[in-house]
Amino acid sequence: MVILDQANRSNSINWQAIAQAFERVVGQANVVQRKEELLVYECDGLTSYRQRPALVVLPRTTEQVAEVVKICNRYQVPFIARGAGTGLSGGALPIENCVLIGTALMKQILEVDLDNQRVVVQPGVINNWVTQAVSGAGFYYAPDPSSQIICSIGGNVAENSGGVHCLKYGVTTNHVLGLKLVLPDGSIVDVGSKVSEMPGYDLTGLFVGSEGTLGIATEITLRILKTAESIHVLLADFTSVEAAGQAVSDIISAGIIPGGMEMMDNFSINAVENVVATNCYPRDADAILLIELDGLSVEVEANSDRVAAICRQNGARNVTVAIDPQERFTLWKGRKAAFAAMGKISPDYYVQDGVIPRTKLQYVLREIEVLSQKHGYRVANVFHAGDGNLHPLILFDNAIPGQLEQVEALGGDILKLCVEVGGSISGEHGIGADKRCYMSEMFNETDLETMLWVRQVFNPDGLANPEKIFPTPRTCGESAHAHQKFPEAEVF
Repeated sequence: MVILDQANRSNSINWQAIAQAFERVVGQANVVQRKEELLVYECDGLTSYRQRPALVVLPRTTEQVAEVVKICNRYQVPFIARGAGTGLSGGALPIENCVLIGTALMKQILEVDLDNQRVVVQPGVINNWVTQAVSGAGFYYAPDPSSQIICSIGGNVAENSGGVHCLKYGVTTNHVLGLKLVLPDGSIVDVGSKVSEMPGYDLTGLFVGSEGTLGIATEITLRILKTAESIHVLLADFTSVEAAGQAVSDIISAGIIPGGMEMMDNFSINAVENVVATNCYPRDADAILLIELDGLSVEVEANSDRVAAICRQNGARNVTVAIDPQERFTLWKGRKAAFAAMGKISPDYYVQDGVIPRTKLQYVLREIEVLSQKHGYRVANVFHAGDGNLHPLILFDNAIPGQLEQVEALGGDILKLCVEVGGSISGEHGIGADKRCYMSEMFNETDLETMLWVRQVFNPDGLANPEKIFPTPRTCGESAHAHQKFPEAEVF
């Protein structure tokens, strides 16, 4: 076990010497020191919690990352890796007196191998750039978070991000073949390879989703897929959320696995139409389903008819089919803008991403409405319906004292509900600083201790992204808001 005493360490750190050491590695322009410039890095997408790092370093190569990490080790300074800063769980939230290692300048696509359906990228490459690089040859990269036009592959790897198409094609870990890593001691290692199967321990799978606590990925080998022969997107609208939920279960039970299947409630529908104006989503619907089917033309045609019939059997008022690429894009544009649209109707929102069994969808949605009324905050529901990954957005005003704590409590109750029905506290956003206090809802002490042993092997000094994922007595009380002010000492 390692104790990081923030107060005592801060008094003894020679930040000027550290900054000069970084400058010798990456150049003066790539070491951020001015307080006003450091403010840019004080939070990720979870903006309710902020802490300014002591320094920010912006390397461009694996070797530079390794040298920066070695300097952090030399001075025993904690470091946190950050990609595009779009994470929603505080995974890239700085702690006091830390160095933030930004990978935004590491944005090269290093290799495109269409014959073997793989690409090699640096961590700062934006998710959507991968598809753009290979789409002309008829390929694409499947994981597509809603933030795919701005989120980076390195961050996707750290959080094991999903997206609309994760139902059929899986999340990030299903598309990562190999990684070049800088471990917390500054050593450089390669795990996985450019082939699909390797003997020995699956260290690639272990690293994906580790949220920066095991090291920093500096080169990532991704699997790309051939674009489907035919793609249809169906929009079905319902007069009740329960009916839409039953349609989801019936579609999967019929043996049909859509490329993606998303649900939005009335609150979300109107928020999106107010902002994006797709003019496709019926404002009076209690819920809509967006269902994408892809594959061979004959298969897609047949499944489109079957899915439409199932939706109508469950009370869908209308089912429309978009085949033209622009029409499909418009339908998905609204869904992918749902989070941003909430900013037009509420000063702040707090989002969770619990996972539930599909068969519990109707029950959980009813219970979320009960919790919403109990706590007195509106909840908009947008989620990956096919795999039960909920995204309840709780609307509030952070400027009003006490509201943040109250919506955190509501979010915590929703996560507990997900676990109670056999689900999980996270499907793609990660645990970070935000949900670590709920890990004990899913795992017992032995489970958590086993995970900590793994982290201890890679990160024995506790310097790589401390105060993330795991609860400790000093950071987690009965409620999730215990992490708002980090303690001066942390035990790992």
